[in-house]
Amino acid sequence: MIMFACTADLDSWFKSLFVRKVDPRKDAHSHLLAKKEDSNLYKIQFHNVKPECLDNYNKLCEDVLPSIHADPNYPCELVGTWNTWYGEQDQAVHLWRYRGGYPALTEVMNKLRTNKVFMEYRSERGKMLLSRRNQLLLEFSFWNEPLPREGPNIYELRSYSLRPGTMIEWGNYWARAIKYRQRNNEAVGGFFSQIGSLYMVHHLWAYKDLQSREDTRNAAWLQEGWDEVVYYTVPLIQHMESRIMIPLKISPLK
Repeated sequence: MIMFACTADLDSWFKSLFVRKVDPRKDAHSHLLAKKEDSNLYKIQFHNVKPECLDNYNKLCEDVLPSIHADPNYPCELVGTWNTWYGEQDQAVHLWRYRGGYPALTEVMNKLRTNKVFMEYRSERGKMLLSRRNQLLLEFSFWNEPLPREGPNIYELRSYSLRPGTMIEWGNYWARAIKYRQRNNEAVGGFFSQIGSLYMVHHLWAYKDLQSREDTRNAAWLQEGWDEVVYYTVPLIQHMESRIMIPLKISPLK
């Protein structure tokens, strides 16, 4: 019996050598990575529009969305609205900011349900769409808040699907890396998902044109340390996608 117990203990100890030890975290990664001084929540919407309806869809958005953005009774702001130029075609992308977090989002949603103009807009919009999806996002603490800017610009939305459990590691590398990508004021905003597709990161960049984008990205490789960031962050990525987007007339990000 003693021999059996010793063998069992030895077997248990041997197996433990191959078990990865996980340090318990004291807080969620959203609290570790997001800005502490505010409680902004972002919503990004992807609308795939019927090709023959895109112009009418844009006109409908231009007629309705600015009124919500400008109304002080709604604690939300339209950060930017675009059509995809390269990437998924006939797609609209909208980015909203809710100052006050989830309570602000709930307040806006409840008020919009009683807004006749918005409900008519939503009904008409539905006839023009093939599909739609959205995500709720927080902004990384080390990125600048996206603010209105003059144009004309093109925008690149680079979206990364990370391996689960790697968001903290991604944030640590990019907290050091962002300095390499702010020389030409191209960094607009950086976000990570809370609801919707999880372990998603979105980086939003602004450029004067496609050649400016090429020149700016190439210049980053000439800076010592940028290659190291790329080397260590690429293995964290499961899937990545790039969209080049053109802002609508009503977009605060021109």
